[in-house]
Amino acid sequence: MQPTLSMQPTVRDHALADGLRAGQAAVEEGLLRATKSDVPFITEAARELTRTAGRRLRPLLVLLAARFGDPDAPGVVPAAVVVELTDLATHYHDGVRDEAAVRRDAPRPDANWDNTVAVLTGDFLFARASHILADLGPEAVRIQAQAFRRQVTGQILETTGPRDGRDPVEHHLDVLASRTGSLTAVSGRLGALASGADPSVADALARYGERLGVASHLADEVATPTARRLTLPVLLLAGAAGLGDPADPAGFRDPADPGNPLDLADLAGPGDLADRELYELLTGPAERAGYSEAVARLRTHPVLDRAREETARQADAARAALSTLPDCPAREALESLCETVAAPTAPSSCG
Repeated sequence: MQPTLSMQPTVRDHALADGLRAGQAAVEEGLLRATKSDVPFITEAARELTRTAGRRLRPLLVLLAARFGDPDAPGVVPAAVVVELTDLATHYHDGVRDEAAVRRDAPRPDANWDNTVAVLTGDFLFARASHILADLGPEAVRIQAQAFRRQVTGQILETTGPRDGRDPVEHHLDVLASRTGSLTAVSGRLGALASGADPSVADALARYGERLGVASHLADEVATPTARRLTLPVLLLAGAAGLGDPADPAGFRDPADPGNPLDLADLAGPGDLADRELYELLTGPAERAGYSEAVARLRTHPVLDRAREETARQADAARAALSTLPDCPAREALESLCETVAAPTAPSSCG
C-alpha cells in the first residue's frame, strides 16, 4: 500500500529523496501491522480510513525531523506510525460528531457502520498507537499525552464557542492550534526525539509543526469554505455582514420564540444585507434552493482573499520557526512545505 500524498515537499537532494521514500514505505508497512486484529471485522474497520487517507503529512514531518539527528534510529518509523494512527483515530471520532454525510469530500467513517463501531474503531487505533508509543520511552508518552490533552481541549472549545466578547476568528484559530496544530507539532518533536537530535531542534520543529498544521487546515477551509463546521471564510463573512458571533446559534434566534430563527433583514448591524442572505444560505441545508449559487458567490467574495492571507501568515510563521536550524536539505524541504500549504489547493482528505 503506497501513500497518496497530495502535499509533498520539494526535495532536490537525491539521498534525502531516497531516504524519504524508504521511510514512507516502512511507515505504510507499520500501519498495516498496527491495524491488523485477530477479529477480521476490526481489521476492516480500522483500515477503512487508512486506505483512503490523503497526504500523510504528519509521518512525513517525523521523517524530515529525524534528518536533524540519526534518521535510521529504530524509533523513527514507529513514531511516524504513532502520529498517523492518532490522527486517523481522531477522524473516526470527529466523523461521529459531524452532522454532514461527508467530511472534507471523504466518506464519513460511520457511513458504513453505526456510531458505536466508529467510536470503538477510533479507540482501537488509539490503543494501538499507545502500545507502539510505550516502546519509545516515557518522554515520548508524555509528549503524546500533552498533545492529546490539547486536542480534547480544542474540541471542547470548538463545541462551547468563544467566551463573551472574544473575537470568533481568534477563537477559531486557537481551536485549530489545539485540534490540528498540536499533533503536527508532536510530529516534529517526536521525530527529533527519536533521532537523538538536540532539544533546541525539537523545540523549533514543534513550533514549526504547530503553525504548519494550522496553515494546512486553513488551506482546506479555503478550498472547502462551506464545510458543516464553521470555517474561517464563513466566520469572516459573518463579521462582514455584522452578524456578531456566528458560533452561538442562539444569537440568531428570537428569545420569545427560540424555535424560529430571526429574519436576518431585521437584525441590527452594519453588515450588508446581501452578505447576510449569503451567510444564511451557506449555513442552511445543502439541498436548499440557491445553495449552489451561494457557494459560487462565496468563492469570489473578498473574505476568501482574507482567509488566504491568514493561511499565508501562518505558513510564514512556520517558516520563521526554522531559522535557527542548520541549513541542510531537510530544512529546505520543510521550507518548501510552507510554500505548498499557502498555495491555492484542492480539497484534501486530511484534517
